[in-house]
Amino acid sequence: MSIDGFPEEVLEALGCYVYRLIDPRNGETFYVGRGRGQRVFEHVKGSMGNAEQSAADPKLERINEIHALDMKVAHVIHRHGMSESTAKEVEAALIDAYPGLVNRQAGERSRDYGTRHVSEIIQEYSAEEFEVDEPLILISIGRLWKKLGVYEAVRGVWKLDMERAKRRKLVLAHVRGVVRGAYRPESWWRVAAEDVPDHPKLTGQIGFDGVKAERKVWKRYVGKRVPPEYRNRQNPCRYLNPP
Repeated sequence: MSIDGFPEEVLEALGCYVYRLIDPRNGETFYVGRGRGQRVFEHVKGSMGNAEQSAADPKLERINEIHALDMKVAHVIHRHGMSESTAKEVEAALIDAYPGLVNRQAGERSRDYGTRHVSEIIQEYSAEEFEVDEPLILISIGRLWKKLGVYEAVRGVWKLDMERAKRRKLVLAHVRGVVRGAYRPESWWRVAAEDVPDHPKLTGQIGFDGVKAERKVWKRYVGKRVPPEYRNRQNPCRYLNPP
């Protein structure tokens, strides 16, 4: 039996809930979300008759692939009857727990409290804070480092002022407040529009080519914790100066 909506009496009991969309071909959860009312069913309805939008959205594309085989997306309510804040926490935990999701955004506060190895937790909360002893650029590289490596993740591209960046001779890469690498930029470059025709927002951003910082500098910063006053949730890049 195909179900495409909740009866009114069910809606009254649901409240705020967290749900999963499951691919019937392999039983794989491919999307996690939260909402109220008929939200869980809106993704399937939104994929119908909108080929252009579906092609640009991996979630809708997956749904259309399932429909093309005359199969139905499975809808699972993972937890219901929650407050909005609790639902955000449950959603974030599930997004971390299911690899390969087509969600465009990470879960609420996953950068600060998301999944990591116990050794990372210990280092993050017990590592000694570093002290700035020369002008530098501090960059948060998020999850990119596990895919690209620290250097490739930190070298670019960023919304930085070219001339101001050139005056800094040290770049630190940090993940959740723990420094993972220290590099000496040797040259800076700017992204041209023709280099990123599919990503125009990157035009004008800059990156650098450089080398690993000398041993004493590496030891001074890498593995140390970023002092709270230097952590900026709005911008991944910060210019720091010695006190």
